[in-house]
Amino acid sequence: MHQKPDADAMGSSLGLFHFLSQLGHEPVVISPTNWAEWLKWMPGCGGVIDYEYSTDKAMAVLDQAQWVFCLDFNTLARTRHMANRLRKVSATKILIDHHQQPEVDYFDYGVSDTAKSSTSEMVYDFIVGSGHAGLIDIDIAACLYAGVMTDTGSFRFPGASAAVHRMVAALKDTGLNHTQIHDDLFDNFLENRLRFTGFVLQNRMEIFYEHNAALIAIPWKDLVRYEIKTGDTEGLVNFPLSIQGIKMAALIIDRDEEVKCSFRSKGNFDVNVFARKYFEGGGHVNAAGGRSSDTLEVTVQKFLQALKDNSSQLQ
Repeated sequence: MHQKPDADAMGSSLGLFHFLSQLGHEPVVISPTNWAEWLKWMPGCGGVIDYEYSTDKAMAVLDQAQWVFCLDFNTLARTRHMANRLRKVSATKILIDHHQQPEVDYFDYGVSDTAKSSTSEMVYDFIVGSGHAGLIDIDIAACLYAGVMTDTGSFRFPGASAAVHRMVAALKDTGLNHTQIHDDLFDNFLENRLRFTGFVLQNRMEIFYEHNAALIAIPWKDLVRYEIKTGDTEGLVNFPLSIQGIKMAALIIDRDEEVKCSFRSKGNFDVNVFARKYFEGGGHVNAAGGRSSDTLEVTVQKFLQALKDNSSQLQ
């Protein structure tokens, strides 16, 4: 999965893990980095290897692997420090992903389908297409539901097709308790995160009505002050989109070692193109990410200039 995995990356990986285990294989799940506390309820999450924390263990697994399934990323750079190792492994690399512009030369087989709501939906299709739909148990269902639900914005994004709802109905037939999953994902934070969110919206959010855009820029000191951990900033970038007229929102965070960027949009403004052009990133038309090696201040100025360059498309 990609670095700092979200629910779709973790859910699709663990869903595939449980399926392959039932077929008699010996799969191992590796994350390039650590992951959010609110993902640790997922069945099998306790056995996931953190590449940065247990590098030797992860490298030994990669060296012995026959197949490496690459889930929810399509460029090796999304795996951070694990990227160089993936380039060298002799195992067959299989892509399952729904992001735009894959680096196809790095993968031996696979599917890249931007029309799909999530990688979790694609894993579901993979299982059903293999003729093993009957192996989808409540653990697989929980993992895949978490991924598809979060990547569709609780089923409000355009990607929540009729096929997605049919998938959810089939997952519910396993006895899936979807209410508990919503609680685990959205009502499972500490007090400091709520206070941090309030502080950020009050003090770090700027609205540029002339461009129909918004920016939240967070310095490293804010993360330290509120003891923010991996996953605690998830969803912040979506708040400005609830303001009338705002068509594009950006979240720029100083992570100390680099500056991370998240972009969201409504309508036809393509933040995937925006992120690739200005911030070494990419993703989907309405949701993308990027990075910068500059300071937070320089990155913000670069964003503001990019915003002016694209203002006409946001009108």
